[in-house]
Amino acid sequence: MNKLITTIFAVVVSCVTASSLAQEIKGDAKAGEAKNAMCIGCHGISGYQATFPQIYKVPMISGQGAPYIVAALNAYKKGDRKHPTMRSISATLSDQDIADLAAYYEGHGVVADAALPAAPAKMPSAEVQALLNKANCASCHGANFSKPIDPSYPKLAGQHADFLFVALKAYKAENNAVVGRGNAIMGGMVKLYTNDELKLMSNYLASIPGELKVVPQSSFR
Repeated sequence: MNKLITTIFAVVVSCVTASSLAQEIKGDAKAGEAKNAMCIGCHGISGYQATFPQIYKVPMISGQGAPYIVAALNAYKKGDRKHPTMRSISATLSDQDIADLAAYYEGHGVVADAALPAAPAKMPSAEVQALLNKANCASCHGANFSKPIDPSYPKLAGQHADFLFVALKAYKAENNAVVGRGNAIMGGMVKLYTNDELKLMSNYLASIPGELKVVPQSSFR
């Protein structure tokens, strides 16, 4: 137990440090718009599906929090998240590039004064609520799953269900060269669930209103 507490503490300190460093680099949304050519080919197409290493709709990133996007891109860059395409793309990005892209996507397609209710508009079934309570998901991702307590955590509400399911399963993966996410806290959480239970939660989270969206691009460059 003490070893687990020490590991979790180390991860939290690392996340806080990374978040603090990221905040030192101010992102420029306008500059990010000029740097997103590698992003729009997947994230700017409604319904676009990744086909390797698994098939699923690529995540909606317009409206996602900038600190989370920074954290995610850095995780791909360092190899903490194993995805060959995202690893190769993130490797080409400087810290300033990452900050600029994050600033751009945080405000991309956001509608002013379109505040979400404090609680989800659609409440879960008793079964799903029990699953969400098991790992106390709302304590980190917010009661409406669109207002995380730490900006480096992702908004989940309205995200594609198949992506959420694949992402959650990735925290369980071990010794896989192309699939996996290294995060001690999430790794411990997802192991509380079967894959069928993860799918139930993913389907619910995808069904509730959120701030995430795909903003189709009029042209590619």
